[in-house]
Amino acid sequence: MDACTAVGREIDKVLSKFTSYSDHASNTISSLRGNIESLQIEISQVGNGDITEAQAVILSQALGRVKEAVTRLSTEHRDLHSSVSKVGKAIDKNFTADFGCISNDSVFSGEKQQLVNEVICQHFFREGLLDIAEEFISETGLELQEESREPFFELNRILAALKARDLGPALQWAEENREKLRSQNSSLEFKLHRLAYINLIKEGPPCVPQAIEYARVHFTPFVFQHEKVIQSLMGCLLYVKGGLENSPYADLLTPHQWSEICDVFTRDACALLGLSVDSSLAVCVNAGCTALPVLLNIKQVMQQRAVHNMWNTKEELPIEIDLGPSSRYHSIFACPILRQQSTESNPPMRLICGHVISRDALNKLTTSAKLKCPYCPVEQNPADAVQIFF
Repeated sequence: MDACTAVGREIDKVLSKFTSYSDHASNTISSLRGNIESLQIEISQVGNGDITEAQAVILSQALGRVKEAVTRLSTEHRDLHSSVSKVGKAIDKNFTADFGCISNDSVFSGEKQQLVNEVICQHFFREGLLDIAEEFISETGLELQEESREPFFELNRILAALKARDLGPALQWAEENREKLRSQNSSLEFKLHRLAYINLIKEGPPCVPQAIEYARVHFTPFVFQHEKVIQSLMGCLLYVKGGLENSPYADLLTPHQWSEICDVFTRDACALLGLSVDSSLAVCVNAGCTALPVLLNIKQVMQQRAVHNMWNTKEELPIEIDLGPSSRYHSIFACPILRQQSTESNPPMRLICGHVISRDALNKLTTSAKLKCPYCPVEQNPADAVQIFF
């Protein structure tokens, strides 16, 4: 991303210079043209066809200004070439064509190739690209059961209806899975009914009785969880006649509610189906794009220091790469002593001084039933360490 930003800055500079040059050239040419036209009119008014000495001087000066302007514009145009060449240099500097040096073909060989194909196929299903997914299955020879495809068909059908502002399929699905949604504390069904209620009051005063009846039937089960929201929805009825768009409840009419309900449905439906909210393929690609520049720099440094074989000795990267908060799906503790991630058999342990290390590090640092914290000089009994749960 930083590489794209750097190249983008150079392109912006070039475009700015081209715009400035174009405006300056247009103004210069317009000024010269006006002067020459005025001089032409003045000369044409001389009846005998001869020009006076003063007009000859003016004409000579005008020609000199034209030549000077042409020379100046040509010089400025040549200067633009250096700015354009900087874009090419920025591309060469920020983008490396040899990505093969950081790839490992054996990672997806053998049985893992089947896993990669399943992830790609699942991505097509999630995105609603059903025809492409079926063709992909045919060409790769994947064996997917029909019951594993059906949830994606239903998911895409309901999402398509929501994008067309049709709440019917989503409401039916939410009612059929009401108990499961409640078990995961989902507010999807209430938000769908809330949006249906708003659609009714948007129709104006004639639909107010219908909206009240709808609220009486469908909001009752959600009174305890969403009491304040329901009160606000009922209070907005006072402003229907004068127009909600000019009332304190104007936010109920914002179109972003439809995109929000699509996101809520996708999240809750995926949780119900045991799927992640984001596509596994999309997560991997985004993580790779973030890590790629760092990996290229690491590889170049390793080659310069003749330690390039170090990368292949472990199934981990030589340094930690931060993928950002959006790619953090659960809490992971990495022991600062052993540089290992905690596991059930090697959990994080809190010392009495407040520092946290892994259980393996605790055992290795213990001598004669005593432990000295590696970060502060506090001596303590290893038995006083307490396991931490994330």
